[in-house]
Amino acid sequence: MGEMLRAAMAIAVKDLAVEWRTKTALVSSLAFAVLVLAVLFFARDPTAVSAVDVAPGALWVTFTFAAMIGLNRAFLMERENRALDGILLAPVPRTALFLGKVAANLAFVAAVEVVSVPLFVLFYDVPLWDRLPALALVIGTATFAFVVVGTLLSSMVVRTRFSEIMLPLLLLPFLVPPVVGAVQVTARILAGRPLSEAAGWLRLLLAFDIVFFAISTLLFTATLDE
Repeated sequence: MGEMLRAAMAIAVKDLAVEWRTKTALVSSLAFAVLVLAVLFFARDPTAVSAVDVAPGALWVTFTFAAMIGLNRAFLMERENRALDGILLAPVPRTALFLGKVAANLAFVAAVEVVSVPLFVLFYDVPLWDRLPALALVIGTATFAFVVVGTLLSSMVVRTRFSEIMLPLLLLPFLVPPVVGAVQVTARILAGRPLSEAAGWLRLLLAFDIVFFAISTLLFTATLDE
């Protein structure tokens, strides 16, 4: 177990170091997040719809599609010069590769979300700071679910010709349950209602985390063999 975790950490650090040098996906994701938040804000009629009503959906649309940019690049680096074959020849469990990729993707998506939340507050002027711990819990729970599935699907489509198109098409159906749950909980948090009202949705998000992680871990080796 210790060897596998060290290998996973090495893979995650490698991916984050490469992204830190290039910043290609990070800059693209942040630019996309700003654009989506601005477009959804200015498309709203303030006399008909309040900012609090629109804000939860806008936040999660931003998170979801901005994260896809990073998930799309999860295995693209290894596809070049057949670097993935070299990693698979390393004497480490293949599960370590999956865990490392998940950790790197979580760090990437978390960075995008940390920058997006202040922009979200700036655009929508929602009273957020006193409710930030509850919102952070929801963001972390839902983000883990779609990052795990996105990492698995990214490994499946990386060798296809149109991987940039295939990943969103395959990933979006799996995102519906966790994103819907996250929107429901976020709406209650921004409205100032007690988190206990969303306990059912929180349990559902936690169940998605457990199920998605277990299934993705089991299927990852098979995707590499194919």
